[in-house]
Formats: sequence, structure tokens, C-alpha cells
Amino acid sequence: MSRVHEGAASTDVGAAPSPSVPPQIPRRRHGRGRRLWRSLPIYLLVLPAALFYGVFVLRPIALTAQYSLYDWNGIQPATWAGFDNYVEVFTNPKLVGSILNAFELIIYFSIVPVLLALFAANVIRGIATSRLAGVARTVLFLPQVIPLVAAGIMWTWQFASNGMVNQVLRAVGLGGLARAWLGDFDTALPAVGVIGAWVAVGLCLILLLAGMSKIDQSLYEAARIDGAGPVREFVSITLPGVRQELAVCVIITVIAALASFDIIYISTQGGPGNSTLVPGLQVYYLAFFDREIGTASALALTLMALVLLVVLPLQRLLRGKES
Repeated sequence: MSRVHEGAASTDVGAAPSPSVPPQIPRRRHGRGRRLWRSLPIYLLVLPAALFYGVFVLRPIALTAQYSLYDWNGIQPATWAGFDNYVEVFTNPKLVGSILNAFELIIYFSIVPVLLALFAANVIRGIATSRLAGVARTVLFLPQVIPLVAAGIMWTWQFASNGMVNQVLRAVGLGGLARAWLGDFDTALPAVGVIGAWVAVGLCLILLLAGMSKIDQSLYEAARIDGAGPVREFVSITLPGVRQELAVCVIITVIAALASFDIIYISTQGGPGNSTLVPGLQVYYLAFFDREIGTASALALTLMALVLLVVLPLQRLLRGKES
């Protein structure tokens, strides 16, 4: 009997603990708290940037949304207007025309410089070992270093009645085409677009060259062995290889076109008439000259919404499955 009791006692001692009190729970809580404590320096590093973004980006957007619902001249008490300012944005021909001008500038600010930069980058890649490649990169990137105000002033002189553009036309026997390019209703917006394209092509070139430098050269060698020509190499190897960089170029230049202000303010100030008026410049005039703070805020938010509606689908389309 004593042996039986001893066996029972040993069995009780070696029995598993009750499942009602899992031993892992305190350890998990302790580990989670330790991870939060370790990540605290990361949050502290992000905090200044988050505060800066909240104060100088999110707060102005919220105030602009608030002002857009009021009729206010900036001095007298504001009166509730509801969505009347937004109705004004989409029914006033002057405001609608400024939005259409911004979309037309996408052709000059985005499509033209991206195509030119793509062609130039492909040519420079082919002569990468030549000194001419370095000179071409420097010359084409130089406009990106020049401030937009200086670029606007310089091109205003070039497009003047006695500017270099008209002088060249007269020298080659095309004096009949000479005109005040920035003062003509038909040519003012394309002339502004030329300035924007001239500025943007350098940035696009550098981005595309960076993308092309990552393409494995063995792909081109294999394509040449298979009998592929330059066009086939460009379509089958170069374009897919720079897809991400091409997407960045398009997105940046489209935003620059829709939110353009500096070049147009310096070169034409929205004229002649309203032929070069864009939303960014119109917001400035409405807020500081016409004292229509509500309408200016509504137009500013509309412009922000249009930029998002254009850029987000473009980003997803150009980056494909990798987005």
C-alpha cells in the first residue's frame, strides 16, 4: 500500500498545470510593452515632422475648406454661403476657362518634355562613353537649376517683338510669322507651354537616364544577336526598364501643369485677356485683389481635388501591378 501511495504522489507532482491559467499571457503582454518601449524613439523622431505637416499643411487645408463655405472679404464678418462658391466655380466662364487652360498646359508641361527627355536619354545612353554625353546631360539639365522667375523673365525677352525668336525668323526669311508671342491670343498659352517644357525636360532626362543605367546590358546584347534593331530594343527593353521613372516624370509634370503659377505670373500675368489664366493665378487674384476669399478657397480645393483625380489613376496606370 505504501508503494501505491508513493506512485500516486509522484503522479500528482508530475501532472500538467491547469489550463485555466496559461503561462504565456504575462510573457506576451510583457513582450508587447517592451516592443512599444523600443519603438518610442522612432515615434519621437517622426513627431517634429508630423507636427510641422499638421500645422502647415493639414490645418491650412481645413481652414480653406471652412472659408469655402462662407462669403467673406477678409475684413467684415463672414456670412454663410453653403455650396454657392462651388457652384460659382463650375458656372463662371472665367473660372471654368482657367481650369481648361491648366489641362491644356499638360500637353506642354508634361507630354512634350517627357517625350523629348525619353528620346534624348535613349540617344545619350547610346553614346555613354563619349564626352558629348556629359555635355548633353549638363546642357539639358541646366534649365532645372535656373529659378522659375528668372526663366520667365528670360523667355519674356526672347518672345518679345524684337526678341531672339522673331530675329531668327526674320533672318531665315520667315518674318511673316514674327509676332508678340506672349501678347497674341492664339500663341500666348503655347508660348508659356514652351517655357514650361524647357524647364521640365532636364529633370525628366536625369530620371530616365538613372532608370536606363539599371538595365542589364546583356539584354541589349541578346536582342542584337536575335536580330533586333534600335526601335525594337527601345520598345521591348528600354521602355519596360524605365517604367517606374517614366511614371514619376509624368506625375511630377502633370502636377506642375495643373498647379502652375510662377512662370505664368512672370510672363503674362494671365493675359492677354484670360487666355493664359490658370487656377493658381486665379486664386491669387480672387483672394488678394477681388477680396472674394470664399470663392478663392472653393477654387483652391477644386484644384486640389482635380490634381488628385488626375494623378492617382495615372500613378496606378503607369506603375501597373507594382503599385
